[in-house]
Amino acid sequence: MEYKDYYTIMGVERDATQDEIKRAYRRLARKYHPDVSDQPDAEARFKELGEAYEVLKDPEKRTAYDQLGANWRAGQEFNPPPDWDQGFEFHGGGFTGADAEQFSDFFSSLFGQGGFDAGPAAGYGRREFHAHGQDTHAKILIELEDAYHGATKTLTLKHSELGADGRPVIKERMLNVRIPKGVRQGQHIRLAKQGGAGIGSGEAGDLYLEVEFQPHRFYHVEEKDVFVDLPVTPWEAAMGAVISVPTPAGKVELKVPPNSSGGRKLRLKNRGIPAKTPGDLYVVLQIALPKAETEAERSAYAEFKQAFDFNPRTSLGI
Repeated sequence: MEYKDYYTIMGVERDATQDEIKRAYRRLARKYHPDVSDQPDAEARFKELGEAYEVLKDPEKRTAYDQLGANWRAGQEFNPPPDWDQGFEFHGGGFTGADAEQFSDFFSSLFGQGGFDAGPAAGYGRREFHAHGQDTHAKILIELEDAYHGATKTLTLKHSELGADGRPVIKERMLNVRIPKGVRQGQHIRLAKQGGAGIGSGEAGDLYLEVEFQPHRFYHVEEKDVFVDLPVTPWEAAMGAVISVPTPAGKVELKVPPNSSGGRKLRLKNRGIPAKTPGDLYVVLQIALPKAETEAERSAYAEFKQAFDFNPRTSLGI
């Protein structure tokens, strides 16, 4: 996937004001509109401009995009870091004036294909205007162990507002959030009335926190199931053994059946993410070979070779 430099596409500096971005878009949109332009790449450039403007016209999307840094070059191979938008609070509204489905994979990898609803429609009272506040959403990263035990976290959420100079300014707020036991990746935690402020006597909107797990050095997660690669010795795999296995809830004992091969999955039922129907934990065996560095160790391997008539490449015809 190629990185897109939206500022280069728009022909503006990274510190451009919102008015400068708007003027640049209007000028270039007139130049490349397919109905009037004689440029051979007009349609592609017009679509690219629409995508860049969709991001840069919105102070929140723009500030989030800026967090990727200024060291990327247009066309460079790119994958967004998993925590690139952690704790960044987006208000509702989705996309306006553009068909998001026509945008690039780069855009979709950052902002997805949709938006959160802005909340119930505004209404009028007899004398005053009242409106429900916008719902907001943010991504948070938690430890896998938090899903097993539950936790209370102090989170710092960031959002952007337009400053007096017409450029986005980052604001922060802190919240104490209870992480429920059994929360899954991709699940949303709703915090009532912690979204955008209402107008008049309208209630504040809600805040939705999308949960993702921090990358873990032992485990990876698929839905409610957890996987761990477990090194075993050749003799444990060949003869069977009872060994300790780490899990996010603590150590457990696992029986390795005799004649187990590398890559074999052993299931620990109900040891995955806790839930009404818990997930499972899968132990994937990885056979670890000791090094033959001393004469005694090399001699042991030679005896091992003599004891077995074994060719692991038979299935390859060699």
